[in-house]
Amino acid sequence: MSDGPQRITPEVAAIAAEAARHLGWLLDAGVREVPHPAVAPIAPPRAPDRAAPPEPAPPGPVAAPTHPVRATPGRRAQEGKGHALTDKGCGSPALLAVREEMGECTRCKLAPGRTNLVFGVGNPGAELAFVGEGPGADEDAQGEPFVGRAGQLLTRMIEAMGYRREEVYIANVVKCRPPGNRNPEPDEIEACEPFLRAQLAAIGPKVIVALGKFAAQTLLRNTTPITRLRGRWSEYQGVRLMPTFHPAYLLRSPEEKKKAWEDLQMVMVALGKRATRAPRDGGTP
Repeated sequence: MSDGPQRITPEVAAIAAEAARHLGWLLDAGVREVPHPAVAPIAPPRAPDRAAPPEPAPPGPVAAPTHPVRATPGRRAQEGKGHALTDKGCGSPALLAVREEMGECTRCKLAPGRTNLVFGVGNPGAELAFVGEGPGADEDAQGEPFVGRAGQLLTRMIEAMGYRREEVYIANVVKCRPPGNRNPEPDEIEACEPFLRAQLAAIGPKVIVALGKFAAQTLLRNTTPITRLRGRWSEYQGVRLMPTFHPAYLLRSPEEKKKAWEDLQMVMVALGKRATRAPRDGGTP
């Protein structure tokens, strides 16, 4: 063996980079039991030996990284199109993994017409999650669900229940805006539903509120009209689910607000909150 300096092979350099990437992500996520890898020395590689078995891979998910490199928590990776824990809806490693799996999704025909993929928003460990239909124009522009007029009403509904918007989690069945705000089509729902399922599993809410026909029918896998589904407890993946009217429908039909408020009061009781009287307009705020 030569006494001169050993050359670091591309394979060893790649393994070291991925190990540093993974440990850096753990630090950003709040894990402090693992030392920072930046100062860890890299051992020189052995001389190639065709007869020797390959070196075992280092522990941890370094073979297929899903998390970007960030110099400080909250800074987006400078390489590629990675996502960060501070991105909307990605507040936990589990949710971030779902978002990374989606990537710049082109799995259905909605992708070419979107401005932003609208993943979700809110508390990654929320006890209460709301699921709507799909993004509208405002949501597509801002990359956040329920920020238009219907979103403003939903925020008032959430606050009337005794929560702040940032304390719950909000998502949609489809993550891209249907053109002209049309209803999502079956193939579009089919392409997106696995990611919604993964989101809800990552959050682990105690209760899910399905907002409107498409959310309720997608989660419950039936075609019963929302007028018959609402106000009755169902179950989704072991989680209690309450269907109710979509805020956009309530804006068009304010006389139905009282029924929606009754549905939300049932949710409040299930979560240990005291039910209150309906707002002065006789329905939701």
